Amino acid sequence: MIGELMPWRKKENAVSKAADAGHFDELNKQMNELFEDFFDDFGKHSLISGKHGREFMFTPHFDVAETENSIEVSAELAGMNEKDIDVSLDNNVLTIKGEKKEEKEEKKKDYHVSERCYGSFQRSFSLPEGLDEANIKAKFNKGILHVTLPKTEKAKAKSKKIQVKTE
Repeated sequence: MIGELMPWRKKENAVSKAADAGHFDELNKQMNELFEDFFDDFGKHSLISGKHGREFMFTPHFDVAETENSIEVSAELAGMNEKDIDVSLDNNVLTIKGEKKEEKEEKKKDYHVSERCYGSFQRSFSLPEGLDEANIKAKFNKGILHVTLPKTEKAKAKSKKIQVKTE
């Protein structure tokens, strides 16, 4: 009864509900067309597909850790081969660079989603003195690069634990 007196609580029937739903469907359709038109201005493989503009955004993740005997660097390089990776040490700066190449296919595909990144990268880390350069090892297994840089005996001896006290 009271619901009939309140203008915002009109009695609804199945026909009026369907009419309201139709308005939302039409609005949804128009919004989708608007976004499709907007992104088509950038080319078919632009922001949505990631086929252009993402080639140079490949930035692998690295971990650098120090133990009593060595410094260990690891990098996630999934989809790469060891021949595409270059590791060098110059003046205590470790440089890891490489290129993740896109797999070329003869068949043309119209991507709906493409989130993989390709391209070149280079990352350098300044490391402390006292590395045993003759025994540095780099291993690549299951997409993970592990570089172990052993410390010299002199560098191991320099490391001293300092106790922190409260006042």
